[in-house]
Amino acid sequence: MVWPVYTFVIPQMASSRKVLELFYDVVSPYSWLGFEVLCRYRHVWNVDLKLRPAFLSGVMQSSGNKPPGLVPNKFLYMTKDLERLAQYFKVPLSSPSNPFEAMFEKGSLTAMRFVTAVAEKHTDGDAQVEKVSRELWMRIWSKDQDITKPASLTEAGLKAGLSANEIEELLKLAQSQPIKDKLKAATTKAMDYGAFGFPLIVCHVDGKPEAFFGSDRFELLAHCIGEKWVGPQPSKPSAKM
Repeated sequence: MVWPVYTFVIPQMASSRKVLELFYDVVSPYSWLGFEVLCRYRHVWNVDLKLRPAFLSGVMQSSGNKPPGLVPNKFLYMTKDLERLAQYFKVPLSSPSNPFEAMFEKGSLTAMRFVTAVAEKHTDGDAQVEKVSRELWMRIWSKDQDITKPASLTEAGLKAGLSANEIEELLKLAQSQPIKDKLKAATTKAMDYGAFGFPLIVCHVDGKPEAFFGSDRFELLAHCIGEKWVGPQPSKPSAKM
């Protein structure tokens, strides 16, 4: 059997409205930071934000990159870095008790297939994908809870506003070959943009994609799309001069 090939169509927006694609995986704490910032700015900047759930492990393996958690000094730095960033970005981020187990032994394949199923089922925008993704980040990177078991995904779905019947349907859909293929396609698309890790933010200006890696390139991203960066909380007053 030949499975369908999934493509990502970038809509043609009216006037000068820019399109931003965010490729992310809930196993990545830095992706959570980038995710929250872009969700905050989606109604501040003249942009159309497209959430692209993908599989970080696939990107790391395909690109030949090594996770910072596997390099002792990088891991120690990352632990302290995330503490500072959580305060700066105002995201309730806290490392799990066993980060290695959470990130590398359990991983996020089941969770990202579930998010992909939500994206497939809810075709009226990314609102539900945003809520489910946030709840999964909350579980692994704030509450030190599992994101791999059906009961865990069910709890995240309920907190995101999904019904029990809908979650049961999504869990079945997440195990289907078309959803597996769609997640692979999103991961491949990220690689096509040059990804070697997440988050990957791709802005489309005049039909040309510009890719930015990480959650520390927002000033440069803003410059690229002709907008202004006013810090991680655009609703707050700017920093004192």
